[in-house]
Amino acid sequence: MNQYIVLRVVSKLMIPVIMIFALYVQFHGEYSPGGGFQAGIVFTAAFIVYTLLFGLEAAQKAVPPVAAHILAASGVLLFIAFGYASLFLGGNFLEYKVLLPNDQAGETFGIIGIELGVGITVAAVALSLFYSFAGRERR
Repeated sequence: MNQYIVLRVVSKLMIPVIMIFALYVQFHGEYSPGGGFQAGIVFTAAFIVYTLLFGLEAAQKAVPPVAAHILAASGVLLFIAFGYASLFLGGNFLEYKVLLPNDQAGETFGIIGIELGVGITVAAVALSLFYSFAGRERR
């Protein structure tokens, strides 16, 4: 365990930076390349690095597999909720401009909302897949 002390100390400094970068990609995706999918993968990459250095049990303590499954479903539900909210407010499915009185504000709100749903779903599904493969026994 002591042989990885430098990697563990550096990772404790870098993993929060990676997660903050994922949030930047998530919320800056409306104005530039990026968004939910990329942010979800970057966020999962931080957990993969954590798992490689601290072990699968520690990672599953931080985010249990059941929580990842619930988050995956929640992200899809968030995406769908924005689509149906548009329908109920008189627009088409995912027609964001009807979400708020100002068309521009409605577009911004809608894009941020569905990208958040995509980001949560991608991060949770990628983490669930990683957990599935990482926990397999070698034959």
